[in-house]
Amino acid sequence: MSTNVRPETMERITTPELAAAFIEEQVAEVRAQVGDKKVLLALSGGVDSSVVAALLIKAIGKQLVCVHVNHGLMRKNESEQVVEIFRNQLDANLIYVDATDRFLDLLAGVADPEQKRKIIGKEFIEVFADEARRLEGVEYLAQGTIYPDILESIKQAEGKKAVKSHHNVGGLPEDLKFELVEPIKLLFKDEVRVVGEALGLPHAMVYRQPFPGPGLGVRCLGAITRDRLHALREADAILREEFDNCGLAEKVWQYFVAVPDIKSVGVRDDSRYEGWPAIIRAVNTKDAMTATVEEIPYAVLHKITYRITHEVEGINRVLMDLTPKPIGTIEWE
Repeated sequence: MSTNVRPETMERITTPELAAAFIEEQVAEVRAQVGDKKVLLALSGGVDSSVVAALLIKAIGKQLVCVHVNHGLMRKNESEQVVEIFRNQLDANLIYVDATDRFLDLLAGVADPEQKRKIIGKEFIEVFADEARRLEGVEYLAQGTIYPDILESIKQAEGKKAVKSHHNVGGLPEDLKFELVEPIKLLFKDEVRVVGEALGLPHAMVYRQPFPGPGLGVRCLGAITRDRLHALREADAILREEFDNCGLAEKVWQYFVAVPDIKSVGVRDDSRYEGWPAIIRAVNTKDAMTATVEEIPYAVLHKITYRITHEVEGINRVLMDLTPKPIGTIEWE
């Protein structure tokens, strides 16, 4: 499966038996590709990178070096959770890199979504290169690329533009020093989850909400500022907490807050209060190529709205995005 095009004859992975066959095939391919060399894996803690980690541990064991980069664009407490789960519970060979200032300095003043994605993608590779220089025998970079990433990054015929560039497809520099290992790149998201369960990963990890490689960088719309990024992180944490409380976390495939670089007039303490809007997005999908909007009970929306506008400094409105995919993409950028 070295091609970037999924064969028309490839059967969709929907059962444990098909997943087991896929795992066996990929384990053999990885061993043949890697030999006795070391592999660096970008471990975000999301579904895709976690499944890749489990696959590579099965294939090459301690030759795998997992690298978690905190680029300052993670959700609230997410890096801490990644370290706890993978290093302390799963005994992974994990390197933690706090590169917050490095990324945010590069992104200062950058408003174009494609430029932001490519800056983040390029800097990820630079961080991995720095870590690789400290290790011996590293020749490979593993990534959690999946098929929708490839489809959305390929420029279509007849002059159509790509939907977006993904940091693990469109942002890689031409002089990349590593050979790529991408064992799940021909799978759709629902297939990745089936493979994850077949590998024995915890259910909660396999069905964890998807999180884009550029993280909150594509949800802090426009040029990123630290104060707006902080407001976004806090608002998103409230949304996730309330979805957990009312049982929506298991029902909705992906839900998040986006905060654009615009302000409107509000009122706080009988005074004019200018703030950003927090935009809620909640969608369901099977393959990430199309998506429908989940209906959220008004009582839940009212509680979320009250908490965000009263607990998060800088936000004075809460909006709901009702656009399906297509015409909208799942992420705003």
